[in-house]
Amino acid sequence: MATYRPFWELRSVVKTFPGVRALDGVSLALRIGEIHALLGENGSGKSTLAKVLSGVHQPDAGEVFQRGELVVLRDPHDAQTRGVATFHQEFSLVPELSVAENIYLGRLPQRRGVVDWSAARRGSVEALARLNVKIDPDRKVASLSVAEQQFVEIAKAISRDMMLLILDEPTAALGPAESERLHGVTRVLAQQGTAILYISHRLDEVFAVADVVTVLKDGKLVGTNARRETSVREAVRMMIGSDLEEHFDRRENARERPRLEVRDVRTENRVNGVSFAVAEGEVLGFGGIAGAGRTEIARALFGLDRITEGDVLVDGRRVELRSPGDAIEAGIALMPENRKADGLFFNFEGPANITIAGLGAIQIGPFLSLTRERRRARKLMQELRIDRRAEDRSVRFLSGGNQQKVMLARWLFARTRVLILDEPTQGIDVSAKQEVYRVINELTADGIAVVLISSDFPELLAISDRVAVVRSGCIIHFAEYGELSEHELVELAAGGGANEVAA
Repeated sequence: MATYRPFWELRSVVKTFPGVRALDGVSLALRIGEIHALLGENGSGKSTLAKVLSGVHQPDAGEVFQRGELVVLRDPHDAQTRGVATFHQEFSLVPELSVAENIYLGRLPQRRGVVDWSAARRGSVEALARLNVKIDPDRKVASLSVAEQQFVEIAKAISRDMMLLILDEPTAALGPAESERLHGVTRVLAQQGTAILYISHRLDEVFAVADVVTVLKDGKLVGTNARRETSVREAVRMMIGSDLEEHFDRRENARERPRLEVRDVRTENRVNGVSFAVAEGEVLGFGGIAGAGRTEIARALFGLDRITEGDVLVDGRRVELRSPGDAIEAGIALMPENRKADGLFFNFEGPANITIAGLGAIQIGPFLSLTRERRRARKLMQELRIDRRAEDRSVRFLSGGNQQKVMLARWLFARTRVLILDEPTQGIDVSAKQEVYRVINELTADGIAVVLISSDFPELLAISDRVAVVRSGCIIHFAEYGELSEHELVELAAGGGANEVAA
């Protein structure tokens, strides 16, 4: 049960970056035993506020209090010594180190002046056990799935002697079962006397787990309410300044002619005899839990994992997919789950990111025409409503929604015929999601076949013309639009529903 007196408190905090006031007089009170949700669109100041509390940023004005005492957090170490543990939206894991080394990075236990590896392994297993997750502490982080890496990141946070846990988009790459498991852990931690700041774009989960909801907009505090005294609709209105229907305005664009055919495809990376077809203008959704093999199917179709058996056909023609170059040439494109690590070139501006997969279209003789590049990129940016600043600045400075649309523009520029979207709305706000949904409608209207992977099952069911349920690297069930409920999809994905393998 939450104590009345704030454990951590921000009073009139201001934080300014060049040209942007990220926080403008924000006040916030966090209490022991309370799960406090922080909502807002991308750029509203949520992550900046979390970084002030975790010592990454120092406020330009305002005050920070712990137990009523004025404190100055000069760096993350200061915050950690005061019991603040943080799970950031961007991973802070070192891929080439083991799970245990990452969990205890910078604070490996020692015994008689040498590292006590047994204690590190034991502590890692205990931290992961609190999440009900079993991962070998000696495994390299690079070998883990995105969902497994998120669990390691959270275990790293809770392994400290913490009193405040900041969770910034903790379920972004998790399916419903893994998310609910995390929510259970979060509730237990709160009951054990931890104050929790929970940042998420998934409003349904916020209203399932939070005790208090605070909304930021353009760096300003809009309001704070007890969760039982507000609603999702009211929270959305506070976030964007007007009502917004979250449902997908689905359009029937599917045609009869198959654009992509996959016949009994197998790989060495957990794809076990997958067969399906996607028609021109159709959205085929892949439903499943984390680790089911959905991303592995996408990797095979984009030439990242070698296909050991089976055939892939595009517009009736068999294609060899030995590399991403082969896939792009065949008209197959992938928007990966981790756009920051695998999708975008952060040292490039928007135009260079957009044209990178089709440089031949901007060549004049042996040279690239930057004038032609900017002209072609500008047209796509206008069509997709991408922030105009993307033309002259690195994509690292764009919001998550604009980053996603830059990747969509890339594949439109490359004249893609099959587009695979792996978690396309992960980590972006509600209005940016609407933009992605609008673009999907426009793509399918142009005859592009879309394969959609989403852990947001209501979204998956709303967008897809058909849903293929993936389990253990196989498609075990197909369903037409409207045939599956969310509950039935969860049961099938987890192995509790129909047992027949789809033909």
